[in-house]
Amino acid sequence: MSVKLRKVGIIGVGHVGAHVAFSLATQGIVDELVLVDINKQKVVSERQDLIDSLSYLPHRINVVNGEYEDLADCDIVVLSAGKITETGSRLDEVQYSANVVDSFADRVVSAGFNGIFIVITNPCDVIARYLWEKTGFPKNRVFATGTGLDSCRFKTVLSRETGVDPKAISAYTMGEHGDSQIAAWSNVVFGAKPLSQLEKEDPDRFGKLDKPAILDEVKKAGWVTFKGKHATEFGIASTLARLVYAVFHDEKTVLPASTLLEGQYGENGIFASTPCIIGKNGVEDVYELNLSDDELKDYKNSCDVIRTTYNLIK
Repeated sequence: MSVKLRKVGIIGVGHVGAHVAFSLATQGIVDELVLVDINKQKVVSERQDLIDSLSYLPHRINVVNGEYEDLADCDIVVLSAGKITETGSRLDEVQYSANVVDSFADRVVSAGFNGIFIVITNPCDVIARYLWEKTGFPKNRVFATGTGLDSCRFKTVLSRETGVDPKAISAYTMGEHGDSQIAAWSNVVFGAKPLSQLEKEDPDRFGKLDKPAILDEVKKAGWVTFKGKHATEFGIASTLARLVYAVFHDEKTVLPASTLLEGQYGENGIFASTPCIIGKNGVEDVYELNLSDDELKDYKNSCDVIRTTYNLIK
């Protein structure tokens, strides 16, 4: 009998990568972690900190430091390397992030990696496409966290404004993980009831939502976090862990992710966020929501922003 251990590699163990490792470990999602970073001492230190907690984790895990070639037999490789600019736009990170992809992609693939890439590195929609084209991997096995975190923020604000538990709310932001993202208000559901219905049935509770202000708060939430700690960590690590869990357990669950569009919303050839079926094969299906005319117009504008940014890569 052979038991397959669940193995994840993380490229870049700075603020985000280290918290990704910790989330995967403390939630009991992985059996093995391979940490890779150009800062070798950082990898040594993060590994030591992780293994110091082994006695208190849900189950035993193996944590090793490695090089790109050591990712060959991983099931999933997470890309979280990069730098954060203080300009207020993730798009300004594009060339640096593309250079990061150039530094590892050939080595990882040549070593024999044949799993799933999940991209956190910003601008993640652009970098997911760049990594997909660089590696030649099947479209379902390269995707980005996209608006997964933004959608979580969206539900958190809606919960605060209505008093409904966020886990009972279905709501998505879509498009770019950035300033041009849209809120799919026409598809917001509380339990089994659409927001549009609740606005009529209970106008005092649901009919007074300041929709532009809510979306603006969602867009700016990451920079609120950045202002005080110069990184976002817990939210994005939880988002990534949720995707990995869905893959390892073949959940076939619906989660927002940035994936290749092939005609959805009239868009082709770019990566942008939309609800997806996530299972053992990565993105197993792409859901196209019925957006309002204004929402579709804004979504296509967001895709144009992603496309324009991609064309800046040299």
